[in-house]
Amino acid sequence: MSDLIYFEDFAPGQSFDLGSVTVSKEEVIEFASEFDPQPFHLDEEAGKASILGGLAASGWHTGSLTMRLLAEGLLNKSSGRGSPGIARLQWKRPVCPGDTLSARAEVLETKDLRSKPDLGIVTVRVTAANQSGTEVVLWESPILFAKREAGA
Repeated sequence: MSDLIYFEDFAPGQSFDLGSVTVSKEEVIEFASEFDPQPFHLDEEAGKASILGGLAASGWHTGSLTMRLLAEGLLNKSSGRGSPGIARLQWKRPVCPGDTLSARAEVLETKDLRSKPDLGIVTVRVTAANQSGTEVVLWESPILFAKREAGA
């Protein structure tokens, strides 16, 4: 029997601890340099002069780090088949160099797919919080998972 997590293994209210990651100043600047080159993501003085109050990671960087935790902590251990998109995304607080983000995924809903009897959709709420417990990112997303048996 496989150790993979299948569609049938999910239930509303269930949650998964996805682990944690610490963000370095070098990573903040490197990511921003390539993908979000706004001054407050690249320079400490520009960050201090902004509403962020200091050098802060791009929201896309925060999302990418959280996605890595979701992949390593759940998706790579499952029958996941991808996602049709994100229904809701909020960057709630700045992420600063030295912050340690801890992520969780909570199952909101499960739904059979009539059009594809071998798959189901699990809607999850993914959150990450910093070392103080302050939530920094939240998203809700439907994810496709294979069933153990088609039509089950």
